[in-house]
Amino acid sequence: MISRVLSAELAEHAGQRVTIAGWVHRRRQLKSVSFLVVRDRCGLAQAVTARDLPPEESVVEVTGTVATSPQAPGGYELVAPEIEVLAEPSVAPSFDLYRPVVGAALPTVLDHAPVALRHPLLRAPLELSAASVAGFREALDRLGFTEIHTPKIVGSATESGANVFGIDYFGRPAYLAQSPQFYKQAMVGVFERVYEVGPVFRAEPHDTVRHLAQYTSLDAELGFVRDHRDVMAVLREAVAGMLESVRRRAPSALDLLGVRLPRVPEEIPAIHFTEAQRLTSSDEPDLSPAQERLLSEWAEREHGSEFLFVTGYPMSKRPFYTHPDPARPGHSNGFDLLFRGLELVTGGQRLHRYDDYVRALASRGEGTEAYEGYLQAFRYGMPPHGGFALGLERWTARLTGAANIRQTTAFPRDLHRLSP
Repeated sequence: MISRVLSAELAEHAGQRVTIAGWVHRRRQLKSVSFLVVRDRCGLAQAVTARDLPPEESVVEVTGTVATSPQAPGGYELVAPEIEVLAEPSVAPSFDLYRPVVGAALPTVLDHAPVALRHPLLRAPLELSAASVAGFREALDRLGFTEIHTPKIVGSATESGANVFGIDYFGRPAYLAQSPQFYKQAMVGVFERVYEVGPVFRAEPHDTVRHLAQYTSLDAELGFVRDHRDVMAVLREAVAGMLESVRRRAPSALDLLGVRLPRVPEEIPAIHFTEAQRLTSSDEPDLSPAQERLLSEWAEREHGSEFLFVTGYPMSKRPFYTHPDPARPGHSNGFDLLFRGLELVTGGQRLHRYDDYVRALASRGEGTEAYEGYLQAFRYGMPPHGGFALGLERWTARLTGAANIRQTTAFPRDLHRLSP
């Protein structure tokens, strides 16, 4: 392993001579002394020297003795250092990374993402994102789920219409997958409980602060459910696990961003779609962003919860594989999870009998030919099952209070952006 000490570990080596390495975050050269602040993956460390300093963003290795210094980051600094420059930048960054905030506009930040994301404040949301994924995996692993990896190139655009990206696949038409839905259902027949973390692609011409053409989807599917409420219970555990992981793994990022983590109730409040319509004075078959905000405010006011399940969406607004509500014709065993005024998760119980799929497709004027690969699993017996999908970037934006989902995405892909 590399023999270096990280900035966060200096206190453990007081009085010892150690080596740190990282980027020159800031340099301050006075008449008789110079201060070199080095940034590594854990934070900042300071070295004090009389020599000239390399330019900011130079990659350096610094060997010195750890001494107490109340003014230094973390309360310790390196004295009598030897500084080795491993690489120097060929040009200066477009903005000063040592300043508390980046003053550039978001398009400029995104254009220069490889260097802009080095800024602690811009990097912090990605730390929360990584910790969230780790917590998602940990929570579902504890519940007996198996992680799977499904194709992102598919042969037909059958799940949700024409909003797909077409590609040339060795001379044949193919598409980028909109979700792992069909594959994760099939894998319930193999493992019973499965999840996946991976990219999905939506060719929807949205130019909003909440949509991307490519995002990371956290998907889960489980068998032997009674109905959608079992899926909702698993989702509650996954969300709680994600928040606990963020709290445990990324405390410095939380502090830097001033993030207040929500409390997940033991049972997240739920209302039926018809009740949501009544509360929002609407007769539309879906919820608008404004209505989602109103319902979230109601949940916090009435239940003290920043999370709210809306169940029983009309079948007309749900995919063909959604299980209908036996007690309410026209409504589904599907749900959304709202968080801080925004739909965060879509899920529900699925159909599990082959004949039901044939009827569901016929009711929408479709045959089974385009779905033969998908329907294969249901020919051979599948248990009652259901699942959900959570958009990672949207989740992180809600956690941090980011005004634009692109602020929580490393290299966003949208209607206009295809680089860097």
